[in-house]
Amino acid sequence: MSTLTLRLPDELDERLNRCAALEDISRSELARTALDSFLGELERKRFMADMVSAARVLATNPEARAESIAIAEEFLPLENEVLDIAEGRKPGDPWPEELGERWWK
Repeated sequence: MSTLTLRLPDELDERLNRCAALEDISRSELARTALDSFLGELERKRFMADMVSAARVLATNPEARAESIAIAEEFLPLENEVLDIAEGRKPGDPWPEELGERWWK
């Protein structure tokens, strides 16, 4: 495990001390947890931005869009079968809505 030394403004140091005491963990553990959470969030945002960018490119390309729709339509029956199983129905059984039942109370 490597070591990181950094300077903290007094106010941030006080917040770190206070929070570590309230959570009953060391300052180092709290800082590691906070840094891990922060970096994870940055990575998630970067990943989502990349996904949105790729989706925009696909949406503006008629051939890619048509292929995506074809793939989605091809997998729809399998997805419905999995959903039936997950909801405790036998594949092909009618949905509660089809029987006049409401899924909400």
